[in-house]
Amino acid sequence: MKDSTKVILFPNTKKKLEEEGLYALKEKRYKEALDKLNCLIAYHEGSHEIYIGKLMCLMELGNYKEAEQLSEKLLARKDEHYYHYFHIYLTLLFQTSQYQHLMDLLEIEFEHNMIPDMLQEPFQQLYEMSSNMKIGIDEDNAKGFLAELKEAVSGDDYLKQWNLIDNLRRIKADPKEENIKLLENPQVHPVIKTALLKWLKEAGVERSIYIHKFETSIIIQPSELNQISKENSYKTVMEELEKRAEANPTLLNLIKQLVYRYFYVTYPFTPKKSDLFSFTEAVYILGNEYLQIDTQLEDLDRNAESWMESIKICNSLYLSIIEE
Repeated sequence: MKDSTKVILFPNTKKKLEEEGLYALKEKRYKEALDKLNCLIAYHEGSHEIYIGKLMCLMELGNYKEAEQLSEKLLARKDEHYYHYFHIYLTLLFQTSQYQHLMDLLEIEFEHNMIPDMLQEPFQQLYEMSSNMKIGIDEDNAKGFLAELKEAVSGDDYLKQWNLIDNLRRIKADPKEENIKLLENPQVHPVIKTALLKWLKEAGVERSIYIHKFETSIIIQPSELNQISKENSYKTVMEELEKRAEANPTLLNLIKQLVYRYFYVTYPFTPKKSDLFSFTEAVYILGNEYLQIDTQLEDLDRNAESWMESIKICNSLYLSIIEE
């Protein structure tokens, strides 16, 4: 097979291929058109019109993945034809029901305010249509997810429960009363309850609800809950541990995982201020122990020993549901 990188097409051959390819496209002979346009591109004769023609052929032939990859490659050039390629890319995303991705891209463009005037209205229409389509799809999906969640709870399928709750949260579904009641059930996995709380918080649930976790109960208002990383106790612990382990990135990364997993599993309950020193000591010792680093354990108090066991349990509970 000849190496096309070392061969130059004669002008007449190039012109003929281009004319025949674009004419075949006009006549809706997409396979023939694609073959001729690909030939031109293989010999590095791909102009803007040739690439646009290839994208149209790919879309008409249903080769959406290849069309998407080519669009992204062309967009990465950021040349004078950027918005022409972008318009085709958005159309492709709409045709393949990638409404959220389309909307995310347009929001960035709207924010930068660089869209040509002639494309402002078409892009706004694409955004609105995508939003409406997404709402309809999300509503249908929510019904299915909620029904599946009910079955997963009955079957004690924790992994499926977590995935379904995460999906419901992502599509901004409204939590039902039976979902909220799961927070009271001592049989529901603590990781599942944290996922539920995250969903309720993002859904803006403002009424007071009851939660039972690890033999402890509390009444909370989901909309007012802090993110784990913004909890004062979490920040205090991490600041101290980062000082201790700053010279050992591997140890620091492990420690961060242990702390986050503990707080995630026990959320919204956190260690008391009086226990933070023992908790921090326990995490540091445990991290060293996992990495087989020698540490002095003679002065380890009983509280720290107890915390080490709790951290181990929470680490196992977290990993039993969430894969990292």
